[in-house]
Amino acid sequence: MILAGNKKAYFDYFVEDKLEAGIELQGSEVKSAKAGKVSIKESFIRIINGELFIMGMSIVPWSFGSIYNPEERRVRRLLLHKKEIRRLHEKVSQKGYTIVPLDVHLSHGYVKLEIALARGKKTYDKRESIAKRDSERDIRRSLKENNR
Repeated sequence: MILAGNKKAYFDYFVEDKLEAGIELQGSEVKSAKAGKVSIKESFIRIINGELFIMGMSIVPWSFGSIYNPEERRVRRLLLHKKEIRRLHEKVSQKGYTIVPLDVHLSHGYVKLEIALARGKKTYDKRESIAKRDSERDIRRSLKENNR
């Protein structure tokens, strides 16, 4: 079950490799995330001292929580194997590669984050994506009209 998505990631980047990472959450953040009060639109991922962190991810504080609710936009650690982090770090150190969050979802009761190794698109690539999407939409519309 997808809790939050990042559609813009597919528009701005060529997604090359996807991974599922756990998120280190505190207390009431889990309930709030499972309720769907999470956003990853402005978030980004950094590798700091051999660990993966997501920054800018928003989890609205749980309304029934205490005064000790964690901050909404705090930096959260992502849980991956060291080998996977090392491989990502090697790729990101190359020019043009970055790690982007794709979606937050539930997997066997755990809140997980799907991340991707991606390469940034140029402006002409984005225009090409828009043209392709528009032509596909026109084709579907004409097929729908012909079936009537």
